[in-house]
Amino acid sequence: MIPALEPLFKGPLAPLGAWLALDDDPRPALSMAEYLNGDQLGDLLQRFAPQYANADQRGLVSLWGKYHFMRLVAPTVAASLLMNWRLPVRFDEIAVIVGDDGLPSAFQLPHQGSVWQSPPSDGFARFDTLFAGHLDVLIRELAARYKVAPKVFWSSVGHYYEWILGEIDTLGLAPEPVAQARQLLSERQRPDGTRNPLYDMVRYVPRAGQSTLHRQRKHCCIRYLLPDKALCDNCPHLDKPPAGYDPAGRSD
Repeated sequence: MIPALEPLFKGPLAPLGAWLALDDDPRPALSMAEYLNGDQLGDLLQRFAPQYANADQRGLVSLWGKYHFMRLVAPTVAASLLMNWRLPVRFDEIAVIVGDDGLPSAFQLPHQGSVWQSPPSDGFARFDTLFAGHLDVLIRELAARYKVAPKVFWSSVGHYYEWILGEIDTLGLAPEPVAQARQLLSERQRPDGTRNPLYDMVRYVPRAGQSTLHRQRKHCCIRYLLPDKALCDNCPHLDKPPAGYDPAGRSD
């Protein structure tokens, strides 16, 4: 827990605080370069799910990556929107405290960050350090190494990003900051003209037999490539499963 953020991480947001730490935390930590080292990352995946050692590693790294995305995105976004707090989460300035399960237990930051001195101009500026400064770099590395389309990872990022925005909405925050944050889901391009990888990553669509709109990811996370994993409840393939997919014997 970062002391300056203790007032934020209470009640339903309490678990998020445990995913952030400072550099005085006594637990061993890996730099991001060490964390993604080929042998090291292979060991993390093995510890995370040893039963999939001989399975399709694309599905495994996608499943593993979800925990990194959730545990970094959720507290960073909550701190920004609820306390106007800017956290130092750039790829080359943080370290990762890894649990025995091969997953990030916490992200070790070089300092506790600070309040924005002047309001960011838009959602892209607000979250530039998180998305352009960290996740862009991480996803390029994972996608190249495991031959997975970057959109697979960005779909998981978008899933958790849209989820935490919804949670924050329920806390009665003034609508302007959340509307600014939702720009990252609604605009095709970043301000510099490059493609926005989060655009339209979560959709609400009609589905047969449902009276309310169904929350659906734009792209599949490909966890179904693992032998006993079923399609997610929000998978875009639910009504038309991939060729060769057999749900028998699969579970969440």
